[in-house]
Order: sequence, then structure tokens, then C-alpha cells
Amino acid sequence: MGETLRKVAVIGGVRTPFCRGNTGYDDLTNLDLLTAALNGLVEKYHLQGEHIDEVVGGAVVTHARDFNLTREAVIGTKLSEDTPGITLSQACGTSLQAALGSAAKIAIGAIDSAIACGTDTVSDPPIELKRALAKRLAKVSSEKTVKGKATSLLSGFSLGDISVSPPAVAEPRTGLSMGQHCELMAKEWQIPREEQDKLAYESHRNAAAAYDASFLDDLIVPTAGVYRDNNLRPDISLEKLATLKPAFDKENGTLTAANSTPLTDGASAVLLASEDWAKAHGLTPQAYLTFGQHWAIDFVDAGKGLLMAPTVAVSKMLDRAGLTLQDFDFYEIHEAFAAQVLCTLKAWEDADYCKTMLGKDKPLGSIDRAKLNVKGSSLAYGHPFAATGARIIAQLAKILEENGGGRGLISICTAGGMGVCAILERPKGDVRPEQTKPAHEGEPAEPKATAGEAASAEVANVPPPVPDEQPAPPEVPGDPTSEAVRKQLY
Repeated sequence: MGETLRKVAVIGGVRTPFCRGNTGYDDLTNLDLLTAALNGLVEKYHLQGEHIDEVVGGAVVTHARDFNLTREAVIGTKLSEDTPGITLSQACGTSLQAALGSAAKIAIGAIDSAIACGTDTVSDPPIELKRALAKRLAKVSSEKTVKGKATSLLSGFSLGDISVSPPAVAEPRTGLSMGQHCELMAKEWQIPREEQDKLAYESHRNAAAAYDASFLDDLIVPTAGVYRDNNLRPDISLEKLATLKPAFDKENGTLTAANSTPLTDGASAVLLASEDWAKAHGLTPQAYLTFGQHWAIDFVDAGKGLLMAPTVAVSKMLDRAGLTLQDFDFYEIHEAFAAQVLCTLKAWEDADYCKTMLGKDKPLGSIDRAKLNVKGSSLAYGHPFAATGARIIAQLAKILEENGGGRGLISICTAGGMGVCAILERPKGDVRPEQTKPAHEGEPAEPKATAGEAASAEVANVPPPVPDEQPAPPEVPGDPTSEAVRKQLY
């Protein structure tokens, strides 16, 4: 390992289209989706047969079979078989955290290349057995005789034993869903419904414009017959948004299905490398990952807002980087809920909060809203929990490339009262040349894949195309967000 830190290049990324739960990907697993995204990245950057030093990622909603998810996905790709896969999870910050860990290794010279990735599907949820039934079945399996098995199964048996526990989105320590927590934040920070709806409207409009401008053409890998995010509403209107009822607090709430992200399926992946590795493989960086930070707050006993940790993480990262909140050309703040974004921005402008929580003598200040989520974000595209970080890295890197340089801030809130953030940079005036793959063994270099070629990239074995119009996902008993999701502008 060298004594000086190396620059960490973001080569670029891809993702599957994102689909509302129980629609386009209702027959796919986390493994299917992650394999699809990784194969799309392999095709885009001509990585067939290449060894990548590590592929790191994971999922939030998982089955027991997903214990080695990332390595299993790697085996299903055209990467070299000796490419290791590491599975990790940090809720909604999973793939950004994966990128930060791999970036640190690249910076110190421990590795030269990495893929950060994430996947999630709520359409294939883990259904847990009640503890009583699980214990009974374990005892049955340990019995040696048929009579013993029958006795263990039936002795003291009641119908209540066969009930199951559907997956929930509630915080284990509070019993409240993330939406309910964000309602409390919106009330504390006095965020009006109109401001939340306006942010959701702008996210959809910006995302629709990005599609119209073909910005997403080489970022999306068609999967299972789906070519476009199905949560996006190009014809969205503030008038329509105003008609929706509150989703989490029926009487006095301001969060609705439209200004909250829906439960979403999808996967994403982004390629990181040292400059030498990129040059040797004929790949030109879109941007550089220069700083990262994560933090957690006490939302249980101290009563701090569940999704406010990014306010602290960003502040500490800015101190390390020697930057102010205004020193950015673009801001990518994950839109778990419009209210969360607005609470974060308001907190940075609040002198008391910045002094108490951030230890600052003055507020971090406001940002130029015209620089916020300029190509749309999670309210429009959807939010497959573990996939969002890599989606944002790839999207911001391309924004910086098209802008001819600049600096961008990434901020992601997560379950458990955590926040993950990062800084991407590209030198100003750095116009990207056409990317090529170097020749091997005397063969001519391959040209960079076009958007059309990328769109036809081979992905994991997946079911046939699904119809354009999908039914609303069924309500899950006991899940406080189900009604909100079912009303998500169907």
C-alpha cells in the first residue's frame, strides 16, 4: 500500500427500471434483480471475463437464502469467476456505504477496482413463522420415529400456532413506521402540506424531463420486459396531489402517498476504480468520490427525528472537507419523504438546531433549490431500499460529466436513525472523450456501447414481459404503509 491516497474514480453505473411493489417484478427475487443490474454493468463497460477486486452490496428485505446474496449474483454474471462478493446492509444507505468502503480500499491501494450495488424487492417478502410454530417444527424434525413426530406436532397444538408474521416497516424500538416518524418530524418543523406536494411535483417533472432528454438511456437496463420506471407520472399536477388524503395520520397528517416514496422493487450497480486501473481498461471516469461520512442519532430515548441523522453526517463531512454547504453545484438528497428533505433543509437554516445538534456557532445556511435533485429523485423513480445509493452515485456522476465538471453532495437518510453522505467531484471544464475498450491480443478496440446496445444488454433469466397496466399491490395486514402504497396515484 502506498503512503499517499489515490483518487477514487466513479466510472459509471446502471440500474434496472424501478417498479412499484407487486407489479413488474412480482416473480423476481433479490438475486434475479441484482444479477440483472450487474450483467448490465458488465455489458456497458465490457467487463466480460474481467476480475473485479470486490463486489459489495446487499438488500434490506431479505430471506435466509440471501445470506451470500452478492457472491451468488456475481456467479450469475459474466465477470471472472474469481471475483469475490461481499454482502452487507445499512438499510437505505446500503449501496452508498458499500461504495464508501470500497473507495477507502482503493484510496489506500488495497484494491484497484470495485462494484458497489444494492437490490430490494417487496414483491418477494420473507414471511416468518410465529415463534411457537417454529419451535414445534424444530422439535418435529429432531424426532426419530413417525409416532414421535406426530406427537410433537399435535401435542398442545392450537390454530394460533399456524399464524405467520408478515414483514413490517415499523421501527423495532418504537413500533412506529417510518412514515409515522416522518409525520412527527413534519409537525415539529412545521412543514406545510403544500411544500411537500410541490417537492414531489418537481421530482416527477425533473425525472420526466430527464427521460425526454434521453439522460437515462445508458443508465437503465431493461429487465423482465420493463423499460421504464413505473412510478413516474409525467402528467402529474399539483391539483391532483392536493386531492390525496393523508396516509399515516388520517386526521391531522400532511404525508400522502404522493409525497412519500412507494414500496419499490429494483437493483443498481456502480463501478469504482483507481485511475491506473481505469486507464488500463480504456475507461474514463465520470467523477471522483472524494469524501464520505455516516452518523447515527438517538431517536428512541432522546426523541430526535428518526430521519434527521443526515443533518449531522453532512455537517461533519463538510468540516473534514473544508467546505461549506453552499460550495456545491448539485445536491442529491434522497427523497424518502418530501417532508424529510424539507426538514433537513430547514434544520440547516436553524441557528438553535445547528448550535445544539451540530455544535456550530451559526447555521449551515440554505441551498439554491434550483440545484436540488435536478434529474428527479426517489419520489419519482421509487425507492428499492438498498439500491438507492448506487442509483444516486451513477446519476450524479453523469450529471457532473454532462455539466463539464463541478461538485455534488449526496445525502441519504436510513432506518434506525442513521444517515450516509458523500461528495462527488469532477474538475471544471473536463469534457469527456468517447470511451473505448483497449485492444486485447492484437484485436481492435471495441467502441463504447451505444444507448441502444446497452438497452439490449443480456440480463438474468427473468419472466416474460408484464402488461403495461398493473393492479395495485394487495394490502399487507398490520403494515401501516399499505394503504398509502395502494393509493399511489393508481
